[in-house]
Amino acid sequence: MKIYLEQNVYEAAIERINWIFDEFENVIVNISGGKDSTVVYHLALQIAEERKRLPLPVVFIDQEAEWAHTIKIVRSIMDDPRVKPMWFQMPIRIFNAASHSSDWLHCWAPGEKWMREKEPDSIKENVYGVDRFNELFGAIIDYHYPDEPACYIAGVRAAENPKRAIGLTQSICYKDVTWGMIANKKKKHITFYPIYDWNTSDVWKAIHENKWEYNRIYDYMYSYGIPLNKMRVSNLHHETALEWLKICQEFEPDTWNALLKRIDGANSIKQLKDGATGTPKELPFMFTSWREYRDYLLDNLVVMEDARERFRKRFARMDETYDGMHNIDDMYKAQITSILANDYFMTKIDNFERRPDVDAYRKYKRTGFITGKAIKDGNAYIFGENNDKESRRAYN
Repeated sequence: MKIYLEQNVYEAAIERINWIFDEFENVIVNISGGKDSTVVYHLALQIAEERKRLPLPVVFIDQEAEWAHTIKIVRSIMDDPRVKPMWFQMPIRIFNAASHSSDWLHCWAPGEKWMREKEPDSIKENVYGVDRFNELFGAIIDYHYPDEPACYIAGVRAAENPKRAIGLTQSICYKDVTWGMIANKKKKHITFYPIYDWNTSDVWKAIHENKWEYNRIYDYMYSYGIPLNKMRVSNLHHETALEWLKICQEFEPDTWNALLKRIDGANSIKQLKDGATGTPKELPFMFTSWREYRDYLLDNLVVMEDARERFRKRFARMDETYDGMHNIDDMYKAQITSILANDYFMTKIDNFERRPDVDAYRKYKRTGFITGKAIKDGNAYIFGENNDKESRRAYN
């Protein structure tokens, strides 16, 4: 449930960041080149300047296969004399969702032809003991602040998906704050998300009213007709960004040419029809059920045995958990989408399972109890698609 206050989200974010600077001597901003981290960076820089806490450390983990416009905005930030740049261009592994057979891009690997040259002042040696993107943030703060409390400020928002909404509103990460994530509780290494309750319109309002420089790739996406809530800035072979490969050549021809030489499967994705990495609207005629279609794709499209086995185990668990659920085809479609998008880490399936209506069904199956909200909303997974108030009244 949302609780609306008199204070607007801009004022709340300023208050939160001031509180963070009160609590921590070591404050680092994470940026991605996207709109959300742009807002967080400018707010934190403003407060750091007011408090005479400059230069402000800013971290960017460069995944090599980035939009040129992303690199342009990051370079602009890192060149600001008020910033202590921490631009990482070091060997790491990034999952390659563009290929069924080549599952990793080894970014910045020695001896390989990179998409572009490294920045003169970037951090080029990986001394952090891990080589996966999500693990690096904790390893970096632990390496540079081994014996001191320290925190990141990052631009994650609850409105982006149900998983984030639950995580940012229900679990305390520091004192009485929920809008963050613990990296190391003992060392007080925390990541805070001070704009967690902003909507997309709040982000763009702040950028334009303050005349902040932003990633112009969003302008290209807007002119192409992409909805605001679908625009995403990430590495170009990410499982949630494959559709961008189809338009990369039009937006940034030089980036596309570099991608073709560097990313296995990029051109194959480019040739696919729109929506080919998502579940079709209609069940293909040669299959009798969505489950049969899912199993066929698993056996014939996922060529790496370890990935196929991970899918198989996850599907078996879900088949048991959701057995008897109304509209179970929604589950099969989420699983099919993960297969078609090479989502071997099952982000899309995680998002499905963390939806409030799906969570309500799991609780109902486990306990036999239906929450009042599920009754009021007419949870389709519990009551079916054609339920009505009369048929639900018996559960009150």
